[in-house]
Amino acid sequence: MQTAKDAAQTAYDTLSGKPGFSQTDVKDLHGKTALVTGGVMGIGFEVAKALALSRARVLLLSRKEEHGEEAIAKIKEVNPSADLKFISIDLGNLADVKRTADEIRESEERLDLLIADAGVGVNAWALSSDGIDRHMAVNHFGHFLLINRLLPLVRKTAAIPNNTAPRIVSLSSELHRTCPSNVDFTSTSEVYENKDELGPNQLYARTKLAVLLFIKYGLVERVLVPNGDRIWAAATHPGAVHTAQQDQFKEAYGDVFGTVMKYVTIPFMRTPEQGSLSTLYAATSDDVEKNNWQGKYYTDPGKVGGESNQACDEKLGANLWALSHTVIREKLGPDGLLSWDTGAGSK
Repeated sequence: MQTAKDAAQTAYDTLSGKPGFSQTDVKDLHGKTALVTGGVMGIGFEVAKALALSRARVLLLSRKEEHGEEAIAKIKEVNPSADLKFISIDLGNLADVKRTADEIRESEERLDLLIADAGVGVNAWALSSDGIDRHMAVNHFGHFLLINRLLPLVRKTAAIPNNTAPRIVSLSSELHRTCPSNVDFTSTSEVYENKDELGPNQLYARTKLAVLLFIKYGLVERVLVPNGDRIWAAATHPGAVHTAQQDQFKEAYGDVFGTVMKYVTIPFMRTPEQGSLSTLYAATSDDVEKNNWQGKYYTDPGKVGGESNQACDEKLGANLWALSHTVIREKLGPDGLLSWDTGAGSK
């Protein structure tokens, strides 16, 4: 029977990130290629660094080139021979996502790991350059399109004889539990205007619910399983992590209250390195295939499931799938998306 002291230690270890898996447990990835959005700062940087130190070729995608140069320099301080490439992308601009993804698909020989980490944190309502709620634009629609247009390259990699099956991992959050119950993803007005006046946390939570629904009821159930793809997909929760996202509290709640929130919460947060572990585990651990953990949600290395009832709602998943296609085709036209199928016709 677990004592109160043991329970307290378990809680502390969970908060401080001691899940029995570390960055050094990532296996040798020599010959593999990984792509990490948001790979220049915070959790994304730690994921990219660990993959690079495990000898993968790593593509770091972000908006600002200066951040990319700095990230590459930091990784090369540890491993001068690391194979790294920075690629500029604005995930809030669908045309830029399409262009960048197509360039990567044509120029790269393979893509073994696709890590969707970049995102807008808890922040105030604003519209992207496409006129979409910027939280949904970056955290969901941009990655939805990126994965769609890179999927042929991932499939090409999956077909390499004796190659480990590729993986697609998207970062969600336990804050998905705070998504308003009336969110149903049935209308473009939900993401073109803030008619329900969702607050900063609700806007963020909606996107993290979308990540879970897309992985489970979109990518896995509507694409990978029907097409028999030898590709694994997962969503992860990094924990409450101290990153630059806490600076967005001031934009969301004003200078005074935002600053207070930042400094009150930071002492209880994990480091970015600790926050990278659930994603690195989902992306590289042999346990995934061994346990047939397709489409699972990882809240820590080896700990799967437990998402909210909303995240297990097939109808919501179907709604989001349809809405995502509608939004992208409205913004980019009928050829904005590639077919999700290996045959003809997109679902």
